[in-house]
Amino acid sequence: MIATKSLLLPTAKPETAMQSHPEIPRHIAIIMDGNGRWAKERGLPRLEGHRAGAESVREVMEACITLGVDYLTLYAFSSENWNRPETEVKALMGLLDRFLKEKAKDLDERNVRLLAIGQLDRLPKKTRDLLEKIQARTANYTRMTLVLALSYGSREEIVSAARSLATDAVSGRISPEEIDCKLFASRLHTADIPDPDLLVRTSGEMRVSNFLLWQISYAEMVILKKFWPEFRQADLFESVKEYQRRHRRFGAL
Repeated sequence: MIATKSLLLPTAKPETAMQSHPEIPRHIAIIMDGNGRWAKERGLPRLEGHRAGAESVREVMEACITLGVDYLTLYAFSSENWNRPETEVKALMGLLDRFLKEKAKDLDERNVRLLAIGQLDRLPKKTRDLLEKIQARTANYTRMTLVLALSYGSREEIVSAARSLATDAVSGRISPEEIDCKLFASRLHTADIPDPDLLVRTSGEMRVSNFLLWQISYAEMVILKKFWPEFRQADLFESVKEYQRRHRRFGAL
């Protein structure tokens, strides 16, 4: 059992208000990478890596609840993932359905709200219906919000926001001069979600893979070499500890 209170004490007194940040990040976003490579190293089918990754989701959820994190966003299925072999995509959708059914009770018991972002209309109807049902049931839960990025691509999201604003400008509902960062952000899938404070990526890859490009402008990044199926609560705690060592300046000196 990790002593989270001692682990998560601030490491230094902030010199200025701009350099300070809450002890615990309000919003943690995770790029869950490495399922396929984890399986390959063990001579297993790729799907077994995805199954193993589900346990890591449970671990990170529990860790975030323990720490008092308000939002946890998981990059579960990218818009590019539709280009994978049809059999793998179908299997992944089946795993997603199973995950949602199994985790629904956990969300109820832990008072966790579920949200989904992305091009959800591309998901199978069965999956969409299940998502909508769970989102509606958990809408008033307050302990934490779990955000699943499904069929999600940040470039597509930004283009969609720009198209929405352009349509309103052409129709006269807004003038181009009214468009600023706040208005633009209101047209993103994450309009009602605070920007991530901490972005974690597993598997050691040094890229953001079309994930929350607008929203992570000032997020602290922690890259871990572990594959996602190996990620455990201790890794989340260590990532937060690293976050606490940083001084967030948001572009200021």
